[in-house]
Amino acid sequence: MRVAVVGTGYVGLVAGAGFAEFGNDVVCADTDADRIASLLRGEVPFFEPGLPELLSRNAREARLTFTAEVSEAAGKSDVVFLAVGTPAMADGGADTTQVESAAAAVGRGARGPLVVAVKSTVPVGTCDRVAAILARAAPAGEFAVASNPEFLKEGDAVNDFLKPERIVIGTAHARARQVLRDLYTPFMRLGDRFVWMDARSAELCKYACNAMLATRVSFMNELALLCERVGADVEQVRQGMARDARIGARFLFPGAGMGGSCLPKDLRALSAIGREAGLPLRIVEAASLVNQRQKALLFERILGHFGGDLRGRSVAVWGLAFKPRTDDVREAPAIDLIEQLLAAGARVRAHDPAAHEAARRVLGTRIEFAATAYAAAEGADALALLTEWPEFRRPDFSRLRAAMRTPALFDGRNVWDAQTVRALGFSYYGIGRPAAS
Repeated sequence: MRVAVVGTGYVGLVAGAGFAEFGNDVVCADTDADRIASLLRGEVPFFEPGLPELLSRNAREARLTFTAEVSEAAGKSDVVFLAVGTPAMADGGADTTQVESAAAAVGRGARGPLVVAVKSTVPVGTCDRVAAILARAAPAGEFAVASNPEFLKEGDAVNDFLKPERIVIGTAHARARQVLRDLYTPFMRLGDRFVWMDARSAELCKYACNAMLATRVSFMNELALLCERVGADVEQVRQGMARDARIGARFLFPGAGMGGSCLPKDLRALSAIGREAGLPLRIVEAASLVNQRQKALLFERILGHFGGDLRGRSVAVWGLAFKPRTDDVREAPAIDLIEQLLAAGARVRAHDPAAHEAARRVLGTRIEFAATAYAAAEGADALALLTEWPEFRRPDFSRLRAAMRTPALFDGRNVWDAQTVRALGFSYYGIGRPAAS
């Protein structure tokens, strides 16, 4: 099948490479000429395990090409996926300008009946607007529009796309159903995982899934604070909860807050959808507020440990990306912490296995980027762990103790054993863990 994917971010590139892997002729289109030029040189604009190999293999086999001409790509395709950005607006809602511009370009370039699937995360009703834009470019019936939201985890996006848990498709068009079924069926050797619905339900489904996951995280973060107040251990509480089959173990880990391009933004966008519909979503709003409070927690503990004065103090930060296996620092708790530390007069030296360049674009030269985790900790008064990369989970604590000026650990992901590190002479602060007796 001839497939065009408009947008070369996380979703667009993973989708384009994934469709090509299953034998389709795919063109990834983007109006950013510099991005296309770098892709043509074989450069991947972000860190995602497995994606460089997937892109390279399919480009080498001529199943995957790149272009800056969106209209031209649409004119040579049977199905077009819109996978462009929907950045947050001032009121928290999602800006669909790029989606609408892409739809207009597709309409100008189409040369016959075409299925257009919206893969971007968009407010309810966006597919209706896309259909209206396309209708102005061609007679009614030329375009069949569908919502096909993505459910990819950064750091494991390639595996998620090639082996999907479910394929959600929302459309009332028989032709769109058939084309998308034909396209996705090869991904489902182990069984049918299609979930069919109308477009508005599919649009809302994406937000609902992310809001539920985010709410679980915020609930555990709030529960962790309660554990500290009453002398309980959130890790023990979590383990008891996880054994309940109705609850399960996933997304029950407290920490220093949520980040990334999806959960915080989608909470705000869903809240905006509720306000626009005249129905404030109190649980969703609360989850967002708890997350903002959580992002200040580690800084408050560092500040308190040093008596309210961080001027001249050196703080090491392990982890800059919002989660392991990605270089994405969008809304990352580490960035919030670093800004707070700098504002308080502290010096910061940070290390992350993948996210230095992305963080440097945000922080510039205001912090030092260390080549190794131990180099970041050299001479530090405090060490804050923000991203649970595997290499940070079991460091050589004796070496770390010798490197630091003041042995104070602030574990924003509860990956270290408090009793062990305290026995080695560290002051240890976790999230929802009992204080030292």
